[in-house]
Amino acid sequence: MTEEDILDLLRSGRTDVLDWLPGRAPVSDIAVTLAAMANTAGGTLLLGVTPRAEKPVGVDDTENAVGRVLEAALSLDPPLIIPLPQVVRVKGSPMVVIQVPRGMPYVYALEGRYLRRDGEANHPLTPQMLRRLFLERGDVTFEAEPARNAHKDDLDWGQVEAYYANLSGMGSLSAEQLLLKRGCLVMHDGAVRPTNAGILLFGKDPQPLIRGSDITAARFAGQEMSDVFVRQDIGGTLPQQIRRVETFLVDNLRKGVQLGRNMARTEQLEYPLQAVRELVVNAVAHRDYSIQGDGIRLYLFSDRLEITSPGGLPGPVTIDNIVDERFSRNSAIVQVLSDMGFIERLGYGVDRVLALMHEYHLPEPEFTETAGGFRVTLFNTPVDDEGPAEPTLFGGVFRGEPVNRRQEYALDFLINRKNARITNKDLQEMCPDVHSETIRRDFADLVSRGILVKMGEKRGSYYVLKKPSGDAY
Repeated sequence: MTEEDILDLLRSGRTDVLDWLPGRAPVSDIAVTLAAMANTAGGTLLLGVTPRAEKPVGVDDTENAVGRVLEAALSLDPPLIIPLPQVVRVKGSPMVVIQVPRGMPYVYALEGRYLRRDGEANHPLTPQMLRRLFLERGDVTFEAEPARNAHKDDLDWGQVEAYYANLSGMGSLSAEQLLLKRGCLVMHDGAVRPTNAGILLFGKDPQPLIRGSDITAARFAGQEMSDVFVRQDIGGTLPQQIRRVETFLVDNLRKGVQLGRNMARTEQLEYPLQAVRELVVNAVAHRDYSIQGDGIRLYLFSDRLEITSPGGLPGPVTIDNIVDERFSRNSAIVQVLSDMGFIERLGYGVDRVLALMHEYHLPEPEFTETAGGFRVTLFNTPVDDEGPAEPTLFGGVFRGEPVNRRQEYALDFLINRKNARITNKDLQEMCPDVHSETIRRDFADLVSRGILVKMGEKRGSYYVLKKPSGDAY
């Protein structure tokens, strides 16, 4: 950090991620702010600023100041491990800069007190906030808690036995012992009871016991939410949800079609299915199930796909390190999904998603932290690359005549799908985000150039392919 950086910070004013103290601030004052920042979103603490004038006056003894900072950090429970403080001269006077990284892995206490940043002040965490923070950082896991009002017979033991039968190396363990080992069952009040993870993975009907543990999948016609959409509420166990989402994607992702020289027809989805599947599995495996007012949302728009998960990023994972960092708030769920063969889709594989999007000549995913969760967005508009901009049906030309994308769909419908006729409604269903008047003009253009023939009148009209003499398909 440079002198100008510090002056910019001072001009911006104190916030939840920026504070300052006098150069001779005691260890206790430094520790309070470090604990609060570590329990919130991290931040920067400056030593060497007058409290009233808010001007840099520096510290008398930098070595002593750095020592007080380290003593303050180590006085927290657990000890706070931060980068070594930096000494920077500002207007000729030395100042000490302390950085508390965002996404610290623990919840930090100072003499039994748990603090947070709220604006420019430090305040105690409420019991509800403290429990939420423990859950978010993995010190307490919701998945390991006994499911409320649930008993062993709330598990589908047919699913459990199928899971058990597909595993090897279990030795003499029974299916029940395996679930105890995996964290899906727990001894509680003298009885074996399912944990939240057990209900989510093997429950007969998980949603009434863990509200918000479902997925809402929807396809909208345009770029925004509207009254025209296809929706599916996907419940069941987590493995069932993953499979049902895959079916929804196959049914609702739009397809681009390529036609080779031998008229062989191949289809390509608007997004790489493996990439979307990996993001869905990651959302199911890593979301915060203690938030029961909302579920995972998968929304398809004409230009993008969004997957939103309740809860922030877990542990030390941040937007900046999401490609490389590995952390799970639901280790039991991750283990069982891996046992079930989802590991190649899981693998925390953001890097795999990036590679697949690049292969499709599509932009990199956009990662966003929302007020109550985390969102991944994929865009389907191709970027400039060495490969083709998008898959084509006829290369934009048919019988020497230029045709647009929608007209290619119509020709593909007649030739390769072997339909004798096509209507405005047929093409509208293939291009749901296109205005009906545009569809009408596309057909009129093909008719005017002798590619299609219009049959019938008004609502009963349809179009057939006009075949050149001596030519056949």
